Amino acid sequence: MAVFFLERGDLVFPPVDTAEPDGLLALTRDLTPERIIAAYARGIFPWYEQDGLFFWYSPHPRMVLFPTELRVHKSMRSIFNQNKFCYTLDTAFEQVIEGCAHSLRKSQSGTWISPRFIEVYTALHREGLAHSVEVWQGNALVGGLYGISLGRVFFGESMFTRISNASKAGFIALVRALEQSGFDLVDCQQASAHLKSLGGRTISRAEFAQLLARNDLEATLRGRWRIEGGKIVATH
Repeated sequence: MAVFFLERGDLVFPPVDTAEPDGLLALTRDLTPERIIAAYARGIFPWYEQDGLFFWYSPHPRMVLFPTELRVHKSMRSIFNQNKFCYTLDTAFEQVIEGCAHSLRKSQSGTWISPRFIEVYTALHREGLAHSVEVWQGNALVGGLYGISLGRVFFGESMFTRISNASKAGFIALVRALEQSGFDLVDCQQASAHLKSLGGRTISRAEFAQLLARNDLEATLRGRWRIEGGKIVATH
């Protein structure tokens, strides 16, 4: 199948079922808030930038987590019972995305979160669409994650940790709050043993597209998030 090149300002992506076997669907020379939102709504995300080009993917299968299926193992329950960490939302977005950008994975020699990614996702945060979870130990930021919220779907992007289990605890805290707030789905993009252990599972690209089509009808909880009574509320 051919990989499509989209001109600047062209927000109409090709059908996701035309993607390459690895999920690559399109290339662009721009990365804008408008393009990102148009992409996420159709199950597409920008994975990385190379030589001035942005690579857009819609993988098959897709790793997702339904909040009601979250699994919290005994070791993690102990961390919450001991109140080892404190959790906040949207209080240090730029610190979180910078932490993700400088957190190297074992299989990676560099980061895909380029300065342009940081700039655009921070702009989406100011617009009340990108959100961060901060994990604190005392006054130290020890982990976190960020993503995009549209309708009743949270699209996870990246996470980082500076001490053992910090990002996992932050993810669990977020999913619990999303469930209490009526969210239907967390998009985890790519399958991993880590996410599977938390209850994530893979679904087909077609099933994911159907879920997103229904999500188009849902209102987005837009603004700066915080947790009150276990639920997420937004300040405009």
